[in-house]
Amino acid sequence: MAGHTTENAEPTPPSSRSDTPTNANTRTDLSSYEIEGEGRPPFILSYPEVKLLGIAGVGFFLDAYDLFIINPVATMLQFRLFGGHSLPSNLEGFMKAGANIGSVIGQFAFGFSADYFGRKAVYGKELMLIIIATILCLTTPTGQLSPNACLIYLGVFRILLGIGVGGDYPMSATISTDRAHVRRRGVLLSYIFANQGWGSFAGSLAFIIVLTCYKSVLDKGETSKLDGVWRIVVGLSLIPAFGTLYQRLTLPESKRFEDAKRDARDAESLDTLKEKQATEDNGSDKPKDTTTATTVAAKELLDAKKNHFKEFLEYFSEWRHLKQLIGTSMCWFLLDIAFYGINLNQNVVLQQIGFDGSSGSTYERLFHIGIGNLIITALGFVPGYYATVFTIEYLGRKWIQIQGFLFEALFLGILAGRFHSLSKVSFIVCFAFLQFFFNFGANTTTYCYPAEVFPTKFRATAHGISAASGKAGAIISALAFNSLSKDIGTPHVLWIFVGCCLAGAVFTLLLPEVKGRDPDAIYAEELRARARARA
Repeated sequence: MAGHTTENAEPTPPSSRSDTPTNANTRTDLSSYEIEGEGRPPFILSYPEVKLLGIAGVGFFLDAYDLFIINPVATMLQFRLFGGHSLPSNLEGFMKAGANIGSVIGQFAFGFSADYFGRKAVYGKELMLIIIATILCLTTPTGQLSPNACLIYLGVFRILLGIGVGGDYPMSATISTDRAHVRRRGVLLSYIFANQGWGSFAGSLAFIIVLTCYKSVLDKGETSKLDGVWRIVVGLSLIPAFGTLYQRLTLPESKRFEDAKRDARDAESLDTLKEKQATEDNGSDKPKDTTTATTVAAKELLDAKKNHFKEFLEYFSEWRHLKQLIGTSMCWFLLDIAFYGINLNQNVVLQQIGFDGSSGSTYERLFHIGIGNLIITALGFVPGYYATVFTIEYLGRKWIQIQGFLFEALFLGILAGRFHSLSKVSFIVCFAFLQFFFNFGANTTTYCYPAEVFPTKFRATAHGISAASGKAGAIISALAFNSLSKDIGTPHVLWIFVGCCLAGAVFTLLLPEVKGRDPDAIYAEELRARARARA
């Protein structure tokens, strides 16, 4: 905070601060912004960190579950609404891109709101949106509307779902970073983001289990029963959402954010300000008029809110800060073009490895697709996330991101160059390595970087802008992949992804290494230097 002068300095522990409550019962174990445990490896979490992981991680579990479950849902709707024929390409693209379109809105809106109104005032509202939107998706009237209208209906409410899912990115990132010890900040963020892998895995597993329960009726050709399958699979996501809603709504404001509001400029807390104002008003050394003090404090907070946007623009008007925002935004944008281009169109991959469900009964075709998705998730998704968890505080974010981009380009290049000649085993191995380095690489670090490189005062807004840039890339992939594949061929589209990954490695060079870096200490020193220059 304001008392730090070095880039790697860590915040003062709460116990040493004068404004820390002396009664332990007045604080919860999550209200402190420093979590103890210096003597253990970074990836071994304390109880407060595990609790925070459970509260924040469920958002990314739902993110992956909701975003990737749309692939098997789209396949089921083929049989339910179109007699097994392909969905109209434009409506399929809209339905798959709907959540990402909403995410752009949610990431920016919730990010700015978290910095402007405070984390406590906003956190939990994005989860409420996810719950409401999921319920509305379940109400799709497949028996009353035309097939095309059903896809539009589902796509519209998936946009609302995306607003909630998108809002969870800046909210969970800032909530966690505000409370994390600098030495384990990257690990905690990686653990939270790793829930994406488990969400995708759980979605694939749930689809297989529910589908198996309907095997007897599907074997009889009753495709109308697929309505029950996809609604149950989608509805299961409500269980973890309701399970953590109360904890999110009641999570206290972080100490780090409160301090950033109070003394980012002059290191003088509002308590001191109130005391000084009350002393002046009463003409004595002892404050008496608490009403005046409260009014002054309220006015100071109001002025801070009014000046927030101006201070944000002033901060990023400097190239040293703007280039970091450009770096985080462009890296996320380029990563998501390739990542979502592959993962929202896994039918192309499943076809290459023989799990596209191109033959057999309705049940057999859907079951093969479910198994293929499960294989892809188990081989690459989950292991890649945890490779990052265990190494991020040793290798650093920059190294992991650059090597991830380069290996992604390598394996995408192999797939593009040998797309039609690789054997099934070779294709699976190559694709598994690609998924591994997506997650032991830029897919994780692009989430961590904005949460670690920017100061608390602007962190949520900057993270929201970066994440929204990523989802813009995802939208481009979701809408353009199918038509581009038909026009120029899938291998050529994969070569475009290769170029995106190489460009991502280049843009990473704009970013500093953030391992052990305290952006609040750096920002405080910059403010002091600016004040000295003005003086």
